[in-house]
Amino acid sequence: MNLLRIRIHHLIEQLGDEELEKGWNALHDLHCDFYMLNAIQQVKQSQQPWDILTREEAIQVLMFF
Repeated sequence: MNLLRIRIHHLIEQLGDEELEKGWNALHDLHCDFYMLNAIQQVKQSQQPWDILTREEAIQVLMFF
């Protein structure tokens, strides 16, 4: 792990400011996607067949709000 950390720092030092910003934006997007995928997987694991509403049931529930 330490060798990988050193290699990443070396790579970052070689990047210009514009490239670094683009890389950061791409990395941030990937992090957010990974976070959302984990959340979706957790919900899928906890969801039961009876948790799903039909379209008509969903409309009825929404009318009460």
